[in-house]
Amino acid sequence: MPASTASTAQIHPSVQLGEGVTVGHFCVIGADVVVGEHTILGHHVVLHAGTQLGANVRVDDHAVIGKQPMRATRSATTSGEAPPPAEVGENALIGTGVVLYAGCGVGPRVLVADYATIRERVTVGAETIVGRGVAIENDCTVGARCKLETNAYLCAYTTMEDDVFVAPGVLTSNDNFMGRTEERKQHFGGPVVRRGARLGVGAVLLPGKEVPKEAVVAAGAVLTRNATAGQVHLGLPARPIRPVPPDQLLAPDDDPHPAP
Repeated sequence: MPASTASTAQIHPSVQLGEGVTVGHFCVIGADVVVGEHTILGHHVVLHAGTQLGANVRVDDHAVIGKQPMRATRSATTSGEAPPPAEVGENALIGTGVVLYAGCGVGPRVLVADYATIRERVTVGAETIVGRGVAIENDCTVGARCKLETNAYLCAYTTMEDDVFVAPGVLTSNDNFMGRTEERKQHFGGPVVRRGARLGVGAVLLPGKEVPKEAVVAAGAVLTRNATAGQVHLGLPARPIRPVPPDQLLAPDDDPHPAP
C-alpha cells in the first residue's frame, strides 16, 4: 500500500516514506527524513531534516520532531554544536504538541503524552511513559519501562535507570549555586535514580543526590543527601523511616542486571 499524503503537506524530495504511511494536512517534512512503514502523521506535524521514525509510529497533531536547540548567550548547559537528527523507535506514540529536539533518541513502544518536551542528547528507553507536560532537559538518560507522570521536571544531567516511577510534579535540580559564580559550572550534576526507585508526588531532589535501587522518596519530601536502598524516605529534609514492604519490591527475575 503506497503512502497517503495530504495535498497540503510540504515534503522534501529526499524524504523516504515507507509503505502505508499516512501524512496529514499541512505537515512539513524536511530533507533526508525517513518515515517507517505504516506510520501515521497527524495534521500540522513538523519533521526537521534528518529525523528518523521507525515503523508503526503515531505522531499526533502539531508535534515537532528534530527541533534544533536554542542557545542563549549566557547559557551554562547548552552546547553550541548542532546535535544529530532525532530518532523515534518503532511503535512509539507521540502526542499532540510534543517537542522532540534534535539529538534525542526515543526507544520502541515509548509513549510521549501531549505537550511533553524532550531536549537534545537525551535517550528514553523502550516502553517508558513520558506523561503530559513532562520536561526532560538536555543530557539526561531515562531507562526502559519508566513512568514519568504529569508535569514532572528532569533537569539537565539527570540519570534514571530502568523501572523508575516518577509521580506528578516531581522536581529535580543540578546547580547548588543557583546560577551565580563561574565555579558552579565545575559542579553541575543532576540526580541519579537507580533501578526500581520511586518518587512520590511533588518530591524534590537536590543536585547530584542518589536514590538507590528500590528506594522510595515520599510525597513532598526534599532529598538533601543520598537516600538508602530499599528504604522509604519522608520529610524535609527526607530521612529513611522504614523498609519498603517486600510485596512492593521488583521480582528478582525481572532484573536484567542482577547482582553477582
